[in-house]
Amino acid sequence: MNRRAAADLAVSVAVGTLVAFVLLALVVAGHHGAPLLTDRGLLSWSVHHRPPVAIAAARGVTDTGTGAVPYLLAVLAGVIAGRGVRQRVTAAVACLVCLGLAQLARYGVMSLVARARPPVGDWAAQATGWSFPSGHTTTSAVTAGLLVAAVLLRATHRRRTIAAGIGCWAVLVGLSRVYLAVHWSTDVVGGWLFALCWLCVCFRLAVRFCPAVPSAPDDDTARLRDEAPAHRSWDGADGPAGSLGGSPAG
Repeated sequence: MNRRAAADLAVSVAVGTLVAFVLLALVVAGHHGAPLLTDRGLLSWSVHHRPPVAIAAARGVTDTGTGAVPYLLAVLAGVIAGRGVRQRVTAAVACLVCLGLAQLARYGVMSLVARARPPVGDWAAQATGWSFPSGHTTTSAVTAGLLVAAVLLRATHRRRTIAAGIGCWAVLVGLSRVYLAVHWSTDVVGGWLFALCWLCVCFRLAVRFCPAVPSAPDDDTARLRDEAPAHRSWDGADGPAGSLGGSPAG
């Protein structure tokens, strides 16, 4: 997919996710923060299926979605995406700005919607602030998106597998918030929609203002390149360099 096609796709996805997010936010606000859809059912299931080892694992996962970890991963995304010291520093700063501005926008939405969290008695972790959209979910999803973009741009082997693993991390962070009963499930869905919309907007801006950079070949291309003969004859025929397998006309 070329840059223009990718940019057009990003715009379409951004518009779609923005519409979905705004509609969800309006429904949440219209119900004065009351649980929606499957919120109560998933919260009840989580509260009644929490052995100590599962709670410990969920807390460990959820802790990676806040604090210094996402910002360090955003810097790593910039380092992976850039080539040369100057480009890597620029890309790292751009990733930090993307994540930081996403946080500011999210805080604004949270203050506007002002949704209360689930009952404190059900919590299995500490939490502060309003509930919609989930902060951990949004932060981890934006960070994962930056890392996935960097991996797809630069990795030469198993990049789809690596990208899938990064995406699974972000999904687990979001699910952990519901499992620990500090967020409603629709808070997490809202965080994912917000993050995807934000990433698409940032990608569109990057295509608009950043110069084109060659990406790494995909796994199949790299494999075919590695398996290709190391030498070819001077006239283009297969064979060792300098072979006399073909002679020039005349």
